[in-house]
Order: sequence, then structure tokens, then C-alpha cells
Amino acid sequence: MLTSLTIAAAPALAQEVTIAALGDSLTQGYGLMGPEGFVPQLQAWLRAQGEEVLVINAGVSGDTTAGGLARVGWTLEDPRVDAMIVALGGNDLLRGIDPDVSRANLKGILEAAQEKEIEVLLVGLNAPGNYGPGYKAAFDSIYPDLAGEFGALYYPSFFESLSARTGETGAITKYMQPDGIHPSAEGVALIVADMGPKVLELIARAR
Repeated sequence: MLTSLTIAAAPALAQEVTIAALGDSLTQGYGLMGPEGFVPQLQAWLRAQGEEVLVINAGVSGDTTAGGLARVGWTLEDPRVDAMIVALGGNDLLRGIDPDVSRANLKGILEAAQEKEIEVLLVGLNAPGNYGPGYKAAFDSIYPDLAGEFGALYYPSFFESLSARTGETGAITKYMQPDGIHPSAEGVALIVADMGPKVLELIARAR
């Protein structure tokens, strides 16, 4: 009887949630040692919050939104995947790709997730002003528009947390790699801590 009562009182084990992080070099962890990258740091942060979670690195350095669209079907074939973080578009900007093309590619990715009933966190991106105000307005609107259309969670920018620290002395050296494009391990830690609560929301939705 005591054994039965003990078993009945024991809390149910939380279901493990598997998240695929679909992205480019920022997701892949370019220039960083294995545990320093975005995916392992995010997984460690989430587990420190008590979450049973596996984060799969589906980042490919140099990938555009077109590359992500080409890979998303294969990524979602993994039966373990419950949710997906989509962080793509930086290489589209570097190549000056038409925002309408980027929008269509990202929409295709979200449609693939919707078809599989996979919850999504869409990470936004802001275009620089050197392409002109029309390009910037068209590109910047892609992410909040699509997040609203598909009911996806939305995080404004991969570099949201670092932007707030640009005034700190030595911030660029501390939080960015020498190329000025990719975050250092310390920068990734800030990104993860800031994005983490939104990923917790994603996990809650996936459960």
C-alpha cells in the first residue's frame, strides 16, 4: 500500500520536447568551439530552467531562405521534432535578394511546419539602410507579417540583446568575432539568455 501511494504521489515526468533550429552560420555556430555555439548553449540554458529538451542543429553556414526552404522537408521528416526555430535571411541581405523572394521562401517554410503541425519561433531581421528605404521597409516587414499570418511566435532579431550593448566600452570586441558578423561565445550567451524565455513559450506550445 505504501509503495502504491508513493508511486501515485510521484510527479509525472515531463515529456521531452525536440526543437530543430533551422538557420545559417549563426545557428550552426560558425567560428566557435562545439559547446560555445548557439544550439548547445541554448539547450544548456533550457535544461538549466528544468526543461527536458533536445535542440537539433539544423544550421548550414551560408544558407539563404531558399536553402532553408529546400531543407525544411528533410528536417521535419525527423519524427522527434516537436517545434522549430527559424532564423534565416542574413545571407539574403548580403546578396541583395529581392524581399519578395525571401518572403515567399519563409512562407514556404512556415507552410511546411503548419502542415506537420509543428510550432514555430520565427526570428526576425532588420535590413541595413544601404539598399534604400523601400528595400528596408519591405524586408523588415517580412517577419512580423508572417508570424502574424501563421500564428508563430516572434523574436525581433537574433542580435536583439547585443544591439542594446553597443554603447559599452569594448562591446564589439567582447561580444563579436573579429569578422564583425558572428557573435563570440560571450555574445551567444547573451543572445540565448534574451531569446530563452521566448523558446520556453515555444516549448509550452509544443507540449
